[in-house]
Amino acid sequence: MIKNLKAQERITLPFLIVNSVKGVTNTGTPYLNITLQDSSGQIEARKWELIENDSSIFEVGNFVEVSADVISYRNSLQLKVLKGEKLDPNKLDVTLFVASSPVPRELLQRKLFNYIEQIKNADIKKIVDTLVKENLPGLLIYPAASRNHHEYASGLLHHTVSMLDASDAIVKVYQTLNSDLLIAGVILHDMGKLDELSGPIIPKYTVEGRLIGHISIMQAKVKETAKKLKIDEEISMILQHMILSHHGEHEFGSPVLPLIKEAEVLGIIDNLDARINMIDKAINLINEGEFTPRIFSLEERTFYKPKLK
Repeated sequence: MIKNLKAQERITLPFLIVNSVKGVTNTGTPYLNITLQDSSGQIEARKWELIENDSSIFEVGNFVEVSADVISYRNSLQLKVLKGEKLDPNKLDVTLFVASSPVPRELLQRKLFNYIEQIKNADIKKIVDTLVKENLPGLLIYPAASRNHHEYASGLLHHTVSMLDASDAIVKVYQTLNSDLLIAGVILHDMGKLDELSGPIIPKYTVEGRLIGHISIMQAKVKETAKKLKIDEEISMILQHMILSHHGEHEFGSPVLPLIKEAEVLGIIDNLDARINMIDKAINLINEGEFTPRIFSLEERTFYKPKLK
Protein backbone atom coordinates (compact mmCIF):
# COMPACT_ATOMS: atom_id res chain seq x y z
CA MET A 1 0.00 0.00 0.00
CA ILE A 2 1.08 3.59 -0.62
CA LYS A 3 1.20 4.36 3.10
CA ASN A 4 3.87 1.64 3.57
CA LEU A 5 6.25 2.71 0.78
CA LYS A 6 9.85 3.57 1.67
CA ALA A 7 12.47 5.50 -0.26
CA GLN A 8 15.08 3.60 -2.29
CA GLU A 9 12.96 0.49 -2.83
CA ARG A 10 11.73 -0.93 -6.14
CA ILE A 11 8.08 -1.95 -6.24
CA THR A 12 5.62 -3.67 -8.56
CA LEU A 13 2.10 -2.90 -7.37
CA PRO A 14 -1.40 -2.24 -8.78
CA PHE A 15 -2.78 1.31 -8.62
CA LEU A 16 -5.72 3.36 -9.85
CA ILE A 17 -4.79 6.24 -12.16
CA VAL A 18 -6.59 9.36 -10.89
CA ASN A 19 -4.62 11.95 -12.87
CA SER A 20 -2.32 11.81 -15.90
CA VAL A 21 -0.95 14.86 -17.68
CA LYS A 22 1.71 15.00 -20.38
CA GLY A 23 4.53 17.45 -19.74
CA VAL A 24 7.67 18.53 -21.56
CA THR A 25 11.15 18.84 -20.05
CA ASN A 26 13.42 21.83 -20.58
CA THR A 27 15.05 19.91 -23.42
CA GLY A 28 11.71 19.32 -25.14
CA THR A 29 11.35 15.65 -24.14
CA PRO A 30 7.78 14.55 -23.26
CA TYR A 31 7.01 12.81 -19.96
CA LEU A 32 3.94 11.83 -17.92
CA ASN A 33 2.97 13.43 -14.62
CA ILE A 34 0.77 10.80 -12.92
CA THR A 35 -1.19 10.55 -9.66
CA LEU A 36 -1.61 7.00 -8.36
CA GLN A 37 -4.07 5.88 -5.72
CA ASP A 38 -4.99 2.94 -3.50
CA SER A 39 -7.23 2.77 -0.44
CA SER A 40 -4.45 4.14 1.79
CA GLY A 41 -3.85 7.34 -0.16
CA GLN A 42 -2.25 8.91 -3.24
CA ILE A 43 1.30 9.39 -4.53
CA GLU A 44 2.76 11.44 -7.36
CA ALA A 45 4.72 9.66 -10.08
CA ARG A 46 6.70 10.51 -13.20
CA LYS A 47 7.41 8.42 -16.28
CA TRP A 48 10.34 10.01 -18.07
CA GLU A 49 10.97 7.58 -20.91
CA LEU A 50 7.71 7.19 -22.82
CA ILE A 51 6.83 4.36 -25.18
CA GLU A 52 4.03 4.22 -27.74
CA ASN A 53 1.20 2.88 -25.53
CA ASP A 54 1.97 4.81 -22.33
CA SER A 55 -0.73 7.45 -22.82
CA SER A 56 -3.45 4.78 -23.16
CA ILE A 57 -2.05 2.68 -20.31
CA PHE A 58 -1.76 5.56 -17.83
CA GLU A 59 -5.22 6.96 -18.62
CA VAL A 60 -7.41 8.32 -15.82
CA GLY A 61 -9.67 5.57 -14.44
CA ASN A 62 -7.40 2.70 -15.50
CA PHE A 63 -6.02 0.10 -13.10
CA VAL A 64 -2.33 -0.41 -13.81
CA GLU A 65 0.35 -2.67 -12.40
CA VAL A 66 3.25 -0.26 -11.98
CA SER A 67 6.94 -1.10 -11.68
CA ALA A 68 8.77 1.86 -10.19
CA ASP A 69 11.54 3.12 -7.95
CA VAL A 70 10.47 4.97 -4.79
CA ILE A 71 12.45 8.17 -4.42
CA SER A 72 12.47 11.10 -2.00
CA TYR A 73 11.80 14.45 -3.69
CA ARG A 74 11.43 17.71 -1.73
CA ASN A 75 10.79 15.80 1.49
CA SER A 76 8.01 13.69 -0.05
CA LEU A 77 7.95 10.26 -1.62
CA GLN A 78 7.50 10.00 -5.37
CA LEU A 79 7.61 7.17 -7.88
CA LYS A 80 9.91 7.00 -10.87
CA VAL A 81 7.86 4.75 -13.14
CA LEU A 82 9.74 2.16 -15.18
CA LYS A 83 6.76 0.50 -16.86
CA GLY A 84 3.06 -0.16 -16.49
CA GLU A 85 0.63 -2.88 -17.50
CA LYS A 86 -3.13 -2.28 -17.71
CA LEU A 87 -5.23 -4.59 -15.52
CA ASP A 88 -8.75 -5.97 -15.97
CA PRO A 89 -10.99 -4.26 -13.34
CA ASN A 90 -13.36 -7.24 -13.40
CA LYS A 91 -10.61 -9.35 -11.83
CA LEU A 92 -9.89 -6.84 -9.04
CA ASP A 93 -11.46 -5.85 -5.74
CA VAL A 94 -11.95 -2.19 -6.64
CA THR A 95 -12.45 -1.22 -2.99
CA LEU A 96 -8.68 -1.74 -2.54
CA PHE A 97 -8.07 1.32 -4.72
CA VAL A 98 -10.38 3.92 -3.18
CA ALA A 99 -11.17 5.20 0.29
CA SER A 100 -13.54 2.71 1.90
CA SER A 101 -16.10 2.60 4.65
CA PRO A 102 -14.58 2.75 8.17
CA VAL A 103 -16.83 -0.21 9.04
CA PRO A 104 -15.90 -3.53 7.38
CA ARG A 105 -18.12 -4.33 4.40
CA GLU A 106 -18.79 -7.88 5.65
CA LEU A 107 -20.20 -6.54 8.94
CA LEU A 108 -22.39 -4.02 7.13
CA GLN A 109 -23.74 -6.71 4.79
CA ARG A 110 -24.54 -9.01 7.70
CA LYS A 111 -26.39 -6.24 9.55
CA LEU A 112 -28.34 -5.31 6.43
CA PHE A 113 -29.72 -8.83 6.02
CA ASN A 114 -30.44 -9.07 9.76
CA TYR A 115 -32.65 -6.00 9.46
CA ILE A 116 -34.45 -7.44 6.42
CA GLU A 117 -35.21 -10.55 8.49
CA GLN A 118 -36.86 -8.33 11.11
CA ILE A 119 -39.55 -7.19 8.64
CA LYS A 120 -42.82 -8.89 9.66
CA ASN A 121 -45.09 -7.84 6.78
CA ALA A 122 -44.64 -10.48 4.07
CA ASP A 123 -45.35 -8.12 1.15
CA ILE A 124 -42.97 -5.40 2.36
CA LYS A 125 -40.30 -8.00 3.03
CA LYS A 126 -40.75 -9.50 -0.44
CA ILE A 127 -40.25 -6.14 -2.18
CA VAL A 128 -37.18 -5.25 -0.11
CA ASP A 129 -35.61 -8.70 -0.40
CA THR A 130 -36.15 -8.81 -4.17
CA LEU A 131 -34.66 -5.37 -4.82
CA VAL A 132 -31.70 -5.91 -2.49
CA LYS A 133 -30.79 -9.22 -4.13
CA GLU A 134 -31.14 -7.74 -7.62
CA ASN A 135 -28.85 -4.83 -6.71
CA LEU A 136 -26.51 -6.48 -4.20
CA PRO A 137 -23.22 -6.31 -6.17
CA GLY A 138 -23.51 -2.54 -6.52
CA LEU A 139 -25.01 -2.01 -3.09
CA LEU A 140 -21.92 -3.55 -1.49
CA ILE A 141 -19.37 -1.24 -3.15
CA TYR A 142 -21.06 1.99 -4.35
CA PRO A 143 -20.58 5.34 -2.63
CA ALA A 144 -23.61 7.26 -1.37
CA ALA A 145 -22.58 10.38 -3.31
CA SER A 146 -19.90 11.77 -5.60
CA ARG A 147 -18.90 14.23 -2.86
CA ASN A 148 -20.01 15.65 0.52
CA HIS A 149 -21.09 12.55 2.51
CA HIS A 150 -20.28 8.82 2.42
CA GLU A 151 -18.45 9.39 -0.89
CA TYR A 152 -16.27 6.29 -0.55
CA ALA A 153 -16.45 2.63 -1.51
CA SER A 154 -19.31 0.93 0.38
CA GLY A 155 -20.44 4.39 1.45
CA LEU A 156 -24.03 3.71 0.39
CA LEU A 157 -24.11 0.53 2.47
CA HIS A 158 -22.50 2.33 5.43
CA HIS A 159 -25.07 5.16 5.16
CA THR A 160 -27.94 2.66 4.92
CA VAL A 161 -26.87 0.55 7.90
CA SER A 162 -26.14 3.62 10.06
CA MET A 163 -29.67 4.82 9.32
CA LEU A 164 -31.07 1.37 10.13
CA ASP A 165 -29.30 1.47 13.51
CA ALA A 166 -30.73 4.94 14.16
CA SER A 167 -34.24 3.91 13.15
CA ASP A 168 -34.00 0.82 15.37
CA ALA A 169 -33.29 3.07 18.36
CA ILE A 170 -36.02 5.55 17.42
CA VAL A 171 -38.83 2.97 17.15
CA LYS A 172 -38.03 1.83 20.69
CA VAL A 173 -38.86 5.33 21.91
CA TYR A 174 -41.70 6.18 19.50
CA GLN A 175 -43.54 2.88 19.49
CA THR A 176 -46.42 4.04 17.27
CA LEU A 177 -44.02 4.04 14.31
CA ASN A 178 -44.31 1.11 11.89
CA SER A 179 -40.91 -0.55 12.05
CA ASP A 180 -41.45 -2.48 8.81
CA LEU A 181 -42.09 0.69 6.80
CA LEU A 182 -39.12 2.45 8.33
CA ILE A 183 -36.71 -0.42 7.65
CA ALA A 184 -37.98 -0.71 4.08
CA GLY A 185 -37.78 3.04 3.50
CA VAL A 186 -34.23 3.24 4.79
CA ILE A 187 -33.01 0.34 2.65
CA LEU A 188 -34.75 1.50 -0.54
CA HIS A 189 -34.54 5.30 -0.35
CA ASP A 190 -31.08 5.74 -1.94
CA MET A 191 -30.82 2.53 -3.95
CA GLY A 192 -31.48 4.51 -7.13
CA LYS A 193 -27.97 5.88 -6.75
CA LEU A 194 -26.72 2.63 -8.24
CA ASP A 195 -28.07 3.98 -11.54
CA GLU A 196 -27.48 7.66 -10.77
CA LEU A 197 -23.72 7.27 -10.18
CA SER A 198 -21.07 5.62 -12.36
CA GLY A 199 -19.57 3.53 -9.53
CA PRO A 200 -17.00 3.65 -6.71
CA ILE A 201 -14.11 4.55 -9.02
CA ILE A 202 -13.99 8.33 -9.58
CA PRO A 203 -17.81 8.51 -9.28
CA LYS A 204 -19.67 10.75 -11.72
CA TYR A 205 -23.32 11.28 -12.51
CA THR A 206 -24.65 9.10 -15.33
CA VAL A 207 -26.92 10.45 -18.05
CA GLU A 208 -29.88 8.72 -16.35
CA GLY A 209 -28.78 10.18 -13.03
CA ARG A 210 -28.71 13.71 -14.38
CA LEU A 211 -31.93 13.47 -16.41
CA ILE A 212 -34.06 11.49 -13.94
CA GLY A 213 -32.30 11.29 -10.55
CA HIS A 214 -32.14 8.58 -7.91
CA ILE A 215 -35.47 9.44 -6.30
CA SER A 216 -37.55 8.96 -9.45
CA ILE A 217 -35.42 6.00 -10.58
CA MET A 218 -36.12 4.09 -7.36
CA GLN A 219 -39.79 5.06 -7.14
CA ALA A 220 -40.31 3.51 -10.59
CA LYS A 221 -38.41 0.35 -9.60
CA VAL A 222 -40.52 -0.13 -6.47
CA LYS A 223 -43.74 0.31 -8.48
CA GLU A 224 -42.57 -2.14 -11.15
CA THR A 225 -41.37 -4.73 -8.61
CA ALA A 226 -44.56 -4.54 -6.58
CA LYS A 227 -46.65 -5.03 -9.71
CA LYS A 228 -44.53 -8.00 -10.80
CA LEU A 229 -44.84 -9.59 -7.35
CA LYS A 230 -48.59 -8.77 -7.16
CA ILE A 231 -48.13 -6.81 -3.95
CA ASP A 232 -51.00 -4.93 -2.30
CA GLU A 233 -51.40 -1.57 -4.06
CA GLU A 234 -51.40 0.51 -0.88
CA ILE A 235 -48.12 -0.99 0.34
CA SER A 236 -46.55 -0.22 -3.02
CA MET A 237 -47.90 3.34 -2.93
CA ILE A 238 -46.67 3.99 0.63
CA LEU A 239 -43.17 2.75 -0.17
CA GLN A 240 -43.10 4.90 -3.31
CA HIS A 241 -44.21 7.89 -1.21
CA MET A 242 -41.38 7.35 1.27
CA ILE A 243 -38.83 7.37 -1.52
CA LEU A 244 -40.35 10.41 -3.25
CA SER A 245 -40.51 12.43 -0.02
CA HIS A 246 -37.27 11.47 1.73
CA HIS A 247 -35.45 14.74 0.98
CA GLY A 248 -38.10 16.44 3.08
CA GLU A 249 -38.68 19.62 1.08
CA HIS A 250 -39.40 20.56 -2.51
CA GLU A 251 -36.29 22.75 -2.76
CA PHE A 252 -34.12 19.80 -1.70
CA GLY A 253 -35.43 17.60 -4.51
CA SER A 254 -38.49 15.86 -3.06
CA PRO A 255 -41.38 15.79 -5.56
CA VAL A 256 -43.77 15.49 -2.60
CA LEU A 257 -43.54 16.32 1.10
CA PRO A 258 -43.68 13.56 3.76
CA LEU A 259 -47.32 12.80 4.54
CA ILE A 260 -46.95 9.77 6.82
CA LYS A 261 -45.02 9.55 10.10
CA GLU A 262 -42.50 7.03 8.82
CA ALA A 263 -41.69 9.21 5.79
CA GLU A 264 -41.12 12.19 8.10
CA VAL A 265 -38.75 10.15 10.29
CA LEU A 266 -36.95 8.72 7.24
CA GLY A 267 -36.11 12.23 6.01
CA ILE A 268 -34.88 13.29 9.46
CA ILE A 269 -32.65 10.22 9.85
CA ASP A 270 -31.27 10.61 6.32
CA ASN A 271 -30.36 14.25 6.93
CA LEU A 272 -28.92 13.51 10.37
CA ASP A 273 -26.65 10.70 9.17
CA ALA A 274 -25.36 12.73 6.20
CA ARG A 275 -24.62 15.76 8.39
CA ILE A 276 -22.85 13.78 11.11
CA ASN A 277 -20.69 12.12 8.45
CA MET A 278 -19.68 15.50 6.98
CA ILE A 279 -18.91 16.99 10.40
CA ASP A 280 -16.89 13.95 11.47
CA LYS A 281 -14.74 14.09 8.31
CA ALA A 282 -13.91 17.74 8.91
CA ILE A 283 -13.29 17.38 12.65
CA ASN A 284 -11.02 14.35 12.17
CA LEU A 285 -8.60 16.59 10.23
CA ILE A 286 -8.09 19.16 13.02
CA ASN A 287 -6.76 19.25 16.57
CA GLU A 288 -8.76 19.87 19.73
CA GLY A 289 -9.37 23.56 20.31
CA GLU A 290 -9.49 24.34 16.58
CA PHE A 291 -12.27 25.17 14.14
CA THR A 292 -12.82 23.31 10.87
CA PRO A 293 -12.77 25.18 7.56
CA ARG A 294 -16.18 26.32 6.36
CA ILE A 295 -18.28 23.37 5.20
CA PHE A 296 -20.23 24.43 2.11
CA SER A 297 -22.92 21.77 2.42
CA LEU A 298 -23.56 22.73 6.06
CA GLU A 299 -24.48 26.35 5.40
CA GLU A 300 -20.76 27.25 5.25
CA ARG A 301 -20.46 26.88 9.02
CA THR A 302 -17.23 26.07 10.84
CA PHE A 303 -17.31 23.49 13.66
CA TYR A 304 -15.28 23.59 16.85
CA LYS A 305 -13.52 20.52 18.25
CA PRO A 306 -13.85 20.73 22.04
CA LYS A 307 -10.99 19.91 24.41
CA LEU A 308 -12.94 17.18 26.16
CA LYS A 309 -11.60 13.96 27.61
